Amino acid sequence: MRQVKFRLIEPGLRPRRTRLEIPGWAGNPEPRVDGSQEYAWHCLPFSEAAKGGIELFYPYDAELRVSTRDGELVFEGDLGEPPEPGLQWPPFRSFGDAYYTYQILIDLKVDEGWAIKTEPHPRFYTDRTGTVPVAVPALLRHWWPMMYFMVFKAPDEGRTHVFRPGEPFMQVTVVPAEADFELVPMSEEEAAEREMQSRRIYASRHTLSADSQWTSATNTVFDGTYRRILGAAKGPR
Repeated sequence: MRQVKFRLIEPGLRPRRTRLEIPGWAGNPEPRVDGSQEYAWHCLPFSEAAKGGIELFYPYDAELRVSTRDGELVFEGDLGEPPEPGLQWPPFRSFGDAYYTYQILIDLKVDEGWAIKTEPHPRFYTDRTGTVPVAVPALLRHWWPMMYFMVFKAPDEGRTHVFRPGEPFMQVTVVPAEADFELVPMSEEEAAEREMQSRRIYASRHTLSADSQWTSATNTVFDGTYRRILGAAKGPR
């Protein structure tokens, strides 16, 4: 098991493995039955991707609102006095005309050959208000000793991003430092094998999901085919 070691300047960031908040940003605890409203947590590929990272929480007591008005970024929120002398304060500022930064100060250490990748928190993809901060992806290798700042995409004209106390605002995932792969077409044999697998799964969907198929409140049909195959692939625990 790999370890990600952390060193905090601001304890309120409280990094943890990302959790699906239900009820919350991942949806409500609706069962997988006919007539239920579908939510993000019902989708296993999304859930696994979301839980594969480390979430960071907004550490300050005062809400911060970042808006774009007449082409200018506006920061609204009373963060008070600097927590210690010498810090740039407040820790948010414009970065060109399309981005802004947050002086975050957190150290996440991974093993050699690995890196941390910053990205939007999964709740960005479930949000319907347009207020979730949009962290810009970046990759930091294992030898870099501190994340000094984080870049965010500026909100569109007339829109506002909101940082709320105790709310997750970005995610970090652990990835190989080098994307060491080559994109090549499948051989005819591999393509035929994958096609056969696809057809067998399609032909077996009813058998695999006979007791787990349901139609949501929006008339969208769901079934448990992927969940069943994933469970079989993982085997007993």
